[in-house]
Amino acid sequence: MPDLLDRISISPNICHGKACIKGTRIMVSLILQYLANGDAVEDVLSAYPQLRRDDIAACLQYAAVLAEETVLPVELSS
Repeated sequence: MPDLLDRISISPNICHGKACIKGTRIMVSLILQYLANGDAVEDVLSAYPQLRRDDIAACLQYAAVLAEETVLPVELSS
């Protein structure tokens, strides 16, 4: 199975370097905002017929990768 993140493109020449679905100028943040507002995947696909379900999944995977937190131990000085 191909990596869904391969469906995401970041180029300084497209949408000012914001993450987009490859081959489009549809920003990942736009798709995530639709989903966060409660729109169904089917609604997004109807609004953007050039997208596929895997594109939506790629946006979610991209967001998950960005949301991963690295916890660094903090030393307290005495």
